[in-house]
Amino acid sequence: MTDARTMHDTPDMGEGALRADAATAPPVILVDEQDRAIGRAEKLAAHESGALHRAVSVFAFDATGALLVQRRAAGKYHSGGLWSNSACTHPREHESTDDAARRCLREEMGVSCRTLEPAFAFIYRAQVSATLVEHEFDHVFVARVTDRPQPNADEVESWRATTLPQVEAEVEADPSRFSAWFPLALAGLRPLEVTARATRALPAMDADDRAGR
Repeated sequence: MTDARTMHDTPDMGEGALRADAATAPPVILVDEQDRAIGRAEKLAAHESGALHRAVSVFAFDATGALLVQRRAAGKYHSGGLWSNSACTHPREHESTDDAARRCLREEMGVSCRTLEPAFAFIYRAQVSATLVEHEFDHVFVARVTDRPQPNADEVESWRATTLPQVEAEVEADPSRFSAWFPLALAGLRPLEVTARATRALPAMDADDRAGR
């Protein structure tokens, strides 16, 4: 398990928003350290207690091989205003992790996956505000997308396309600008073949198809 100890303070309005949404938000799936489901919990309760739960993080690369990163909306219940990976979510009951990955990329960034591959999974624990803890069994996916993002303003403040070396340099220079899980997932992705493939530009034929020719 990786322990990310950096505190990421967020506005009180974010935690208030979580409490307001708690009654309608789908429960999270509690798991053991082998990712075996052991129960469910209301979203706020899981983050207040630091219970280990299942999560999904998506790193989406565009047709040029650039990584799409998003700046989380300021009103998010934690880590608002921080840069992070393309999309993330908690799988719902009876939802597979790959279906959850497709869903969150569509809901947050307004794009569909051209391809989606599982990369790896890891456990981390991070204090993300004065009262909230992220403790996740995080399934990391690599996606290729060819549509221009149309982000949901409730989820995403802004986005950009960047290279892996550039974002790695930014993380090294000032990790406080990023969500607690992003540097950990990025480091795990870097040596993998699935990441190397995703950073290659798509063939010209695929680019023509993307342009509708």
